Amino acid sequence: MQIEQFRLEVREFLTSSLTAEMRAASACQLGLYSEPKIGRHWHRLLFEKGWITPTWPAEFGGAGWTGAQKYVFEQECARIEAPNLPAAALLMCGPILITFGTPEQQQLFLPRIRSGEDYWCQGYSEPGAGSDLANLKCRAVREGDDYVVNGTKIWTTHAQHANWIFMLVRTASNDRPQQGITFLLANLASPGISIKPIISMSGEHEVNQVFFDEVRVPVRNRIGEENEGWSIAKRLLEFERSGVYGPRTRRILARAERVARASGGAWASRDFRRRFAEACIEADVLEAGELRMLGEANSASSKTMYSILKLAGTETMQRATELAVWASGTEAAYCARQDIDAGSGDEGAISMARYLNTRAATIYGGSSEVQRNILAKAALGL
Repeated sequence: MQIEQFRLEVREFLTSSLTAEMRAASACQLGLYSEPKIGRHWHRLLFEKGWITPTWPAEFGGAGWTGAQKYVFEQECARIEAPNLPAAALLMCGPILITFGTPEQQQLFLPRIRSGEDYWCQGYSEPGAGSDLANLKCRAVREGDDYVVNGTKIWTTHAQHANWIFMLVRTASNDRPQQGITFLLANLASPGISIKPIISMSGEHEVNQVFFDEVRVPVRNRIGEENEGWSIAKRLLEFERSGVYGPRTRRILARAERVARASGGAWASRDFRRRFAEACIEADVLEAGELRMLGEANSASSKTMYSILKLAGTETMQRATELAVWASGTEAAYCARQDIDAGSGDEGAISMARYLNTRAATIYGGSSEVQRNILAKAALGL
């Protein structure tokens, strides 16, 4: 199928499927992912269309899209402000199961991920193990056919909505801490699990701390071998860092331009227009890099490209949200999360809340400092 013909098909589907209510709710989306109240419905529509897992292999229910088709879909979704679906299941856990899971695990979990029956969250970071992930302390001790898990995970996005968590646990203590880590799947309804909300400075309940107290996880829910979870974790981080930032950044810039022109004040500023033009150029470069990565996804250079684009994408997106706040002027000084929830928040409040939320973009998925270290080691051949 010619790519422009595919683009027209996508536009037609989006126009006919996205209701005014869904688009209005998406326009007020502050975090990286949509809230379940709109995300689940959008997930179901994409599932029924056969587009929910576009890049999965066909034998696992994938749509068989090329990288270019996937990017066109992302561009069109950003243009019309479609909801951003959570990535934990579709872009992280699912591909890990496809790559490392047993046939039994694949048969059990993958159909439920595609249908949206299960809602997943990611259990990586801990209070003392964020960028230094190998320092994790959440421990799992094997007892017969179960692992008994004790410890905590933090910054767990949408854990309050999820019913499953994929997580890294400590199963051995070695000279190299990476050698004693195991990858487990745990049901969040298991006895001994509790979830404490963390309210962000933008007023959202997006992340949480999850506690495990003598939680029993069946050995059959282990991915890969015991103490060999680090290689799986690194592969998952590649999936996480391969997110698309260009179209989302363009959506933020488009709104910033619309508000700046309407208000007159910001657009009258030569400094604003100069910085806006610079951000648009950065978005052009970012999209070119992302398209290049799609063409080199399996090449030897793709791992460094993930770091380059994660670094550039998150920092460019942050600068776009700064321009959106500038465009809103003094209206951005007031940010009431309850007003936005009620649908009465103005553009300034939404811009400020998004600006605050996006400060985390250069931390999650591997901080900017981590990405620079990866690139420095690659350049030095270390």
